[in-house]
Amino acid sequence: MKIIGIDLFKVNIPFWSPFRIALGSSDSTQNVFVRIRTDSGLYGWGEGSPTSRITGESQGTVVAVATDLAQLLLGMDPLEIERHTMAMRDLYVHNTTARCAFDMALYDLAGKATDRPLFEVLGGTRRVFFSDNTIGIDDPDAMAKKAVSYQEEGFQAIKVKLGTGLEDDVRRIESIRAAIGPETPLRIDANQGWTRETAKSVLDRIKDQGIEYCEQPVKYWDYEGLREVKNSTSIPIMADESVFDHHDAEILARDGCCDLLNIKLAKSAGIFNGMKIADIAEDSGMACMVGSMSETRLGLSASAHLVSAREVIRFADLDTHYDHKIDPVLEGVEITPEGVTIPDAAGHGADLDPEFLASCESVTIE
Repeated sequence: MKIIGIDLFKVNIPFWSPFRIALGSSDSTQNVFVRIRTDSGLYGWGEGSPTSRITGESQGTVVAVATDLAQLLLGMDPLEIERHTMAMRDLYVHNTTARCAFDMALYDLAGKATDRPLFEVLGGTRRVFFSDNTIGIDDPDAMAKKAVSYQEEGFQAIKVKLGTGLEDDVRRIESIRAAIGPETPLRIDANQGWTRETAKSVLDRIKDQGIEYCEQPVKYWDYEGLREVKNSTSIPIMADESVFDHHDAEILARDGCCDLLNIKLAKSAGIFNGMKIADIAEDSGMACMVGSMSETRLGLSASAHLVSAREVIRFADLDTHYDHKIDPVLEGVEITPEGVTIPDAAGHGADLDPEFLASCESVTIE
């Protein structure tokens, strides 16, 4: 089986309402779909969801890099995933979102070529798990109202974006907890918004508010600060923007900087490196979460298979499609408040609506 063509689609989907985190606000997603076609008639789908404030990429840079990566893969056997992973990394040492889209499509093809769902390709089994849903930064009353609506919908955990300052963030958590009661776990994410001292103060003030963990309290480069915050609180600390690949994960684990690792395929350049991060976590006695940028259910389907494949991945934050006004994905993973359902189909199981694709600007490399 050989790769005979690669199609790139620019995907622009508006949000229902603006979504704010400590790093900025967004009102739409600008992603890239990648379809790898083979001479056997099989094809694989991947998605890149760039976040310039985290990976330094945009839709334009992903398309530009993807055009070069496509030339690299034409005529190759798509099942040689490790070889292609190394070649793409050697050509573009960063640009993880662009490389992720190809990695995802190659793994989709690996499942289709062997008629197996992706979690089996990855050496795992189908597991039952659930995703939280996330509340963006807003005033405390609005966030509390949103939390109540999520609880009423049946979500088993609620993630809360923070990172604007000590008093405001404490009020947000106190308001949400008062509104929803003591049972539903809260997961918080500062997205690098705090200083070390602010992080320690916030976490001390909310330590009795049923916080399951705190993501990325300080700047991504401040490993020492991450460790300092971790050692100051009983709330588990999760590294997110600090961990792109397995090399980062190894340093964080070795130096005791965090309790948990967040794997996002757009950061790790895809499933291949995501599995390596999971390996390091397992060897270090840590647990992982698989998170998301702003993927459609295409990218979330691949991410869900990774969660299912590895028991060391205890948490899932696969909720970004709820913000999208349009769902162009056919089949694929089903994500509801009650849980995540992975299909029996080969590969990751997701395909795209042809009418939606026809509306997208596209590039074909053959």
